[in-house]
Amino acid sequence: MIPDIRHAAVIGAGAIGASWCALLTSHGIDVVVADPAPDATERLAAALHEVSDDPVIPTVVASASEAARGADIVFEAGPERLDVKQALFAELDAATAPEVVLASSSSGLRPSEIQLDCVHPERVLVAHPFNPPHLMPLVEVVGGRLTSESAIDTTMSVLRELGKTPVRLRRELPGHVANRLQAALWREAYHLVAQGAISASDLDLAISSGPGLRWALLGPLATQHLSGGPGGMAHVLDHLGPPMVDWWDDLGTPELTPQLIDTVVTGVTEELGGRESEVARARNEALAQLLELKIRYGLDRSPSDQPSASDHSAPAGIPS
Repeated sequence: MIPDIRHAAVIGAGAIGASWCALLTSHGIDVVVADPAPDATERLAAALHEVSDDPVIPTVVASASEAARGADIVFEAGPERLDVKQALFAELDAATAPEVVLASSSSGLRPSEIQLDCVHPERVLVAHPFNPPHLMPLVEVVGGRLTSESAIDTTMSVLRELGKTPVRLRRELPGHVANRLQAALWREAYHLVAQGAISASDLDLAISSGPGLRWALLGPLATQHLSGGPGGMAHVLDHLGPPMVDWWDDLGTPELTPQLIDTVVTGVTEELGGRESEVARARNEALAQLLELKIRYGLDRSPSDQPSASDHSAPAGIPS
């Protein structure tokens, strides 16, 4: 059990909420879940049985305030709508002690907007996990304009204890950082498919059998540095910088038309051939083994290697 974190609340019993539950209960933390849907308990139990043979099924209640009462930390995983999150956080703010961190799993909303209606906005922040959170190490931690350094330090520490790799974002950005990078790749991917340059299936193959393998181990910048040999990234940019700028100028800005959506959806549906559940399970098992391999070869940036928020010079809440 993590010191000082004995009880947690998870708001929302969907895919992200269920994955938070799997992670927290695996560390001996008592969890109460809020979800008003009549079938929330059944859906949550089914999701947890997907990731564990003997899962701990948390208590499910209807209201966020009831779930959060007595919690040492709250992870919100509700609908990605600002009005819904503002109402939820105002309710959570009123139901919890002022020192309890309220962390949103929002994939793109700004914490400064989420904390707007809170009496104690200093403990409100974004802790955005990558799906599925019980497997993926990354959690992006983003403070709002009124978020305290203490709340960010606490969140970073708790996430490390949970085995995560928290990354502190220095600015609030729509979509944070990792999703923006994904969006940049998706934009060009959709453009290439729309132009008929490549099929959806072959595009996936080009990434998963090429740069994606390397990025999983080191990330794009370190990979680029290694590709330069003794001269490193400086050598790469000296020789490939100008051509790369030409490539940037040629990148597409596709319109998400019904025709493009149909083309991409049809392509990926044919690629998976109705085996989505099977492929997802295989992916998760492979992810777990990949993480073990990264540790074995010293290619992981373990949570203990990450600096605390107080090690950085910028303030906790930086206006966008």
